[in-house]
Amino acid sequence: MTDSDAGPRAALFDVDGTLVDTNYLHTVAWWEAFRQAGHPVPMADVHRTVGMGADRLPAHLLGDALDARVGDRVRQAHTALYARYFPKLTALPGAADLLRAVARQGWRVVLASSASGEELAAMRAALDVDDVLHATASGDDVDATKPAADLVQQAVRLAGVPARRAVFVGDTVWDMAACAEAGVRALGVLTGGLPRADLEAAGAARVYEGPADLLAHLADSPLAPPSRP
Repeated sequence: MTDSDAGPRAALFDVDGTLVDTNYLHTVAWWEAFRQAGHPVPMADVHRTVGMGADRLPAHLLGDALDARVGDRVRQAHTALYARYFPKLTALPGAADLLRAVARQGWRVVLASSASGEELAAMRAALDVDDVLHATASGDDVDATKPAADLVQQAVRLAGVPARRAVFVGDTVWDMAACAEAGVRALGVLTGGLPRADLEAAGAARVYEGPADLLAHLADSPLAPPSRP
């Protein structure tokens, strides 16, 4: 960070799998939803697509020619199945402390999740950090979810900073793709269950074990305290 690029900065965070331990819950819910619709999909294939918005995920797995009614049934079933886990959602180790530490260092903290507003509310309850959030954006706020850039761009707008002054933290290749399109630097975490190599190949500038690891290395990370004017 240079003096010529001084000013407010934004730390943008995906939530599912990045801050809250949900990716395998989503995998099971989507797997069962596809099974109920008569279109069984291997769980490994489902897991690799978690992080993609629900508006895209069924067609990605079943093909673009998927009947719209089938896609709707799959999404509705997933919504109902996943909602059963809301009371059990748990923040990942170090997640809340990371957000608080970044906020103390002067970053504008924004959550940017492809999840619905209802799902995001459940994850926010698990995190219990609303007092340090500058803003939040969910899949309900944009026309297209990740890997489209819309959600990252919306988070940047809500933060009130240029894209070059934002850093995004996510756990999937869809996060990295959205950031690349939006011109936002992306960091990866392994808590979503994807290999380090996949995140790096998708564009992650650095990859950490999880929120606790990023917090432990905050001082020498791209989320180090921003320089002052």
